[in-house]
Amino acid sequence: MADKIARRARVMGRVQGVAFRAWTQGQAENLGVQGWVCNNPDGSVSALVVGPPDKVEAMLDSMWAGPGAAAVRDVSVEAVTPVPEVTGFEITG
Repeated sequence: MADKIARRARVMGRVQGVAFRAWTQGQAENLGVQGWVCNNPDGSVSALVVGPPDKVEAMLDSMWAGPGAAAVRDVSVEAVTPVPEVTGFEITG
């Protein structure tokens, strides 16, 4: 796990009802990062991204754009400890 980092992101703006979770999953699979993405009751989207530092940063940067119908207002990022049981990239809620 020493070669991996983990970041928890919260994306705010118009990010629900615009295929943001599916888009995020596709981006993550293309970059080869692991984790999950889910909708939050307040209209934001949360994600956990785990992988090599350059890939995680690329994923977080791409979340500022999102899919075409999204209007991202902010992406807050928090460093967290990578957990080995995270595999693949799932839509969890």
